[in-house]
Amino acid sequence: MSVPFKIDLKSKTAVVTGGGGILCGAMAEALAECGAKVAILDLKLEFAEKVAAGICAKGGKAIGVDANVLDAESLKRAEKKVCEAFGPCDILLNGAGGNHPKGTTSNEFLTPEDMKKIGSKDFVSFFDLDPEGVKFVFNLNFLGTLLPTQVFAAKMAERKSGVIINVSSMNAFCPLTKIPAYSGAKAAVSNFTQWLAVHFSKMNVRVNAIAPGFFITKQNEALLKKPDGSFSDRAKKILNMTPMGRFGEPSELIGALLWLADDKASGFVSGVVVPVDGAFSAYSGV
Repeated sequence: MSVPFKIDLKSKTAVVTGGGGILCGAMAEALAECGAKVAILDLKLEFAEKVAAGICAKGGKAIGVDANVLDAESLKRAEKKVCEAFGPCDILLNGAGGNHPKGTTSNEFLTPEDMKKIGSKDFVSFFDLDPEGVKFVFNLNFLGTLLPTQVFAAKMAERKSGVIINVSSMNAFCPLTKIPAYSGAKAAVSNFTQWLAVHFSKMNVRVNAIAPGFFITKQNEALLKKPDGSFSDRAKKILNMTPMGRFGEPSELIGALLWLADDKASGFVSGVVVPVDGAFSAYSGV
């Protein structure tokens, strides 16, 4: 991948949670291409190491580190490994997140017919949502942003220098049907981004977020594509509501990432959530 423009991150250490995935993996590669030493954190070490190996093969500096963003002790161990390898974190990209079927309804709209199916084995109404499933989704996205920030931003505050970039979602602007847990959790991430930007403002630590629109990833590919590779009905709805008429490419997140990561480019920018969505959030459908 080639970055759209270069910023100077040669003296920086970047930590990317969820870095083994498609989107955060691409962002980790971009940070490395600009000279940062990058620690790829992921629950699945093999995914993190694969991204790190790709970076190293191109002459960059990266390591894969296993970490559970819901476990403070796991994150502390990861932070120790990062400091030993590269020094303290300068740029934290909180990218870990996701959804779960137990926080998802079967239908987009509640209908009178649905009321007769409440409690059915293969049907999930709003009234059937599993509190544990909802809790898992909320924790993964919100606590999975808060806990890494507590662990990796402490040295930023001590040094009065640092950048935190959270990954929110278009769902935070306009909740999609069927996924109330994920939508609510990402709204919490956006709100937390603003809160933290104010809280850290006296410590010269900037906090912003990127809100991706719709990109095809490992997590959502089965929902957006049929087995034959054609788009599902839900994918077609998304495309109809995206004025640019297509899904985004991972490389199209890089410009916003580098702008927010560079103190020279965005030194007075803190507390914003930047949509990268093909105008989805601007379109009323009419």
